[in-house]
Formats: sequence, structure tokens, C-alpha cells
Amino acid sequence: MAPRRLLVVDDDPSGRFALREYFALRGYEVDDVDSLRAALESFQSARPDAAVLDYALPDGTALDLLPRLRSLDPTVPLVVLTGHGSIDLAVQAVKEGAEHFFTKPVELATLAVVIERLLDQQRQRQRVLAGKTREARRAIDPFLGTSPAVRRLAEEATRVQASDSPMLIQGETGTGKGVLAAWLHRHGPRAEEAFVDLNCATLSKELLESELFGHEKGAFTGAVAAKPGLLEVAHRGTLFLDELGDMDPAVQPKLLKVLEEKRYRRLGEVRDRQVDVRLIAATHQDLAALVGSRTFRQDLFYRIAAIPLVVPPVRERAEDIPLLARDLLDRIAADLGRGRLDITSAALAALGAYSWPGNIRELRNVLERAVLLCRDRTIDAGDLRFLHAGAPAVLPPPPAPAAPAAELHDTSMTLEEVERRHIVAVLEEEDGRVEAAARRLGVPRSSLYKRLRVLGLVGSRS
Repeated sequence: MAPRRLLVVDDDPSGRFALREYFALRGYEVDDVDSLRAALESFQSARPDAAVLDYALPDGTALDLLPRLRSLDPTVPLVVLTGHGSIDLAVQAVKEGAEHFFTKPVELATLAVVIERLLDQQRQRQRVLAGKTREARRAIDPFLGTSPAVRRLAEEATRVQASDSPMLIQGETGTGKGVLAAWLHRHGPRAEEAFVDLNCATLSKELLESELFGHEKGAFTGAVAAKPGLLEVAHRGTLFLDELGDMDPAVQPKLLKVLEEKRYRRLGEVRDRQVDVRLIAATHQDLAALVGSRTFRQDLFYRIAAIPLVVPPVRERAEDIPLLARDLLDRIAADLGRGRLDITSAALAALGAYSWPGNIRELRNVLERAVLLCRDRTIDAGDLRFLHAGAPAVLPPPPAPAAPAAELHDTSMTLEEVERRHIVAVLEEEDGRVEAAARRLGVPRSSLYKRLRVLGLVGSRS
């Protein structure tokens, strides 16, 4: 982790020197400036952990600076020093956002104790918030299973989890690369900080740059206000770049600069900003081959691939399918508000006989459809439908035909019945894939789950 960074704002060179030297000896990185304008620039680019502000400055007072710093980052502790202290001034400074107020000359040891206490309090608040966030969602185990391939991955990941170096996760689509990245964050040195993810495959060069680095007002048409990038959001935490192999070549050197210099620029900006992130990247592509074809930078590849991890496909861990199916069924049942579901040995045999080209993502889709359409609490082989060639011999019966258009427009039906039949028809056409059905219906996946429960499309079968 990077050392704590302190911003000192004072127009007295001897005062700045004393504070800089004292806190540098205590392990801080100190940036010292002599004006409000320079303080704002340093605060935005250097991202300090705390700031010490002299009250009287050439271009204003700390009271002018406090609300502006608070608007940039309300979590940074601010301490005000003044040579002309008064109760009224102290009260006003606290109202404007100061955490503490000292009259000069100040004992440096006392000031250090106060700043360290403020930083400890800030860190504790972040830990409590991070703990609540983790408790709110049940973490997925990327090493669920007993197969040699998964045990090998678990051993390798455990050895490198404490490293702060960039990591590259490789594996086929749907194997759970993002799940492994989240696990590495939770068990790494930045577990109490933010975990921010971005899929490079879904964005154009312009959108990718804007999302990653942010932009200034007027940087391009439509940029009506400044916007921080995900690098800023992930500061001190983990940035997960999924499908890195699809990153536009023009963006790659900018990412390399972040890794090597811990600096970047927003679009439309002329000065560098500092950032401290742990990078985890993932791809289903062969980056070495992309380097050979000159579509991926060799220097970036070597920088990112310092710690490579490979997530095995499901076909190489067939013995894990019963455990994976049981875990996925429990999660699907929780999403649908249902109790525990059972699965027969015949269904498990059918799952084990399939090649799973879509890996764990496809396994979830198959089970999700089975849960929605089965007639009781037990998933049997006949409830499973596979979408690719090479499916096992035990196949489900064909679905019942959807209601004809004339029936859907029968004016004797209630609106709820029309809605129920329409949702069933869309689910049938999408082979029970809730996510695809939700897209066609124009609603979030969670909203479709709620409607399924309200309309009795899951509860009535249980």
C-alpha cells in the first residue's frame, strides 16, 4: 500500500519546511503549497489522505478553501492553523468542514497525534461500510469443487493473493473470471477499499477513455460537466478490467502509464493526476497471439502478465458439476423467493454428460429455466434443456405451444392473465433464460423475478 499523503498549505516557507520534514520522518508523503489555487490543484491531482491549512493565505483564507475541498472529497480530514485564534473563528471553521482547529505555534507532536487519530477514524468508517457491503451479498466461492484443476487454481491464487502487482486472469467465456477477481480483492491488501469493474469489450475507444479516465467539461461534444473516471473511483482499491484483449490499441499506452507511473489525465486535461490502484485484468483471448498480430502492446502484456492465473473450463472439472449445480440452485431459489430445491441423480448425470461450451454461465441458465418450468420442487432430467450440439441423450420434452395471438387478445381475459401468458411465451422462446427474456420485455432482471412470483409462475409449481 502507498504511504499516507499529507497536503500542507501555508505561505510561510519556514512553516511549510518544518511540517514537511517532521511528517516525512513519520512516513508521510508531503505536498506543500503556498496558496488557495495551488492547494486546489494539489488536492485534485495528489489525492491526500489529510490536509493542514494555514488560515491566512495570499489569495484568501481557509474559510474560502474548506467548502471547496469538502465538495471534492468529503472524507479527507482537514485541520486549520492560525496565528490569530478565536472561539468565533474556530466555530466558523468547523461549520465549513474543518475537523480540528489549532492556534500557532502548534506542537508538531500534538498535531501528528490528532491527524493520525483522524485517519484511524476515517479508516474505521471505511471498514464498517465495506463490511456491511460484503455482508449484504453472499460471496461466490471461485474454488467450489474437488477437481485437480480447481485445487491447483486455489493453491496458485492463495499464494499470490497478498501481492499488489498486476494480475492477469485467463479462461474461456463463462468460467468465472470475474468471480476470481472479486475473491482476490476480498483476500488482498486492499480488501477494505473499493472494487471497481469495467468491461472493455462493450465500449468504443471514446467511451472507454471517458469511463476509465474521466473527462473535463467541454472535452468533447456533450461533455457539459466534468466527470471522474473509474480510476478515481477505484483509488486505493482494485480496478478489474474484464475482456482486456478487446481494449482499443489507442487506449493501451495510457493504461501502461497508469501501471508504470501511477499517473493519468482526464480527457481534455493538461495536467497529470496521481492514482493508486491494484489492477486485475481478465480475458478469454490469447494475449500472446494478439501481441504477435500487433493488436496488443507487448510492453503492456508483460506488465500485466506478471502474475497469470488460468480458470479451467467446466469440461475439465466435470466431477465438480454436482457441487456447482447445488450452489447455483440455492442462489436461484433465493432470487425467486423459493425454498430449497432438489435435483435427481438422472438430472445430475445429464448435466455431467454435457460439454458446457458456455461453462458456468450456461449451467446457471439451464438450471434457471428448469426451476422456472418444473412442476414441483425437484429438478429431473426432463426439466433440462441444452442449447448447443453435443447435448446428452436424455432431453426434455418439447415445450407446450405458446398461446396464439388471437387468444392473447381475448377480451374476456383479465390484464393479469394476458401478462402471465405473454411472459410465459417470451420465456419459452428464450429457452427459459430470464436475463434474455427481461431484455425482450424491457424490464430489469430483478423486476421480472418479482413479476414471476406475483403472477404465480414459480410459486404455483412449488
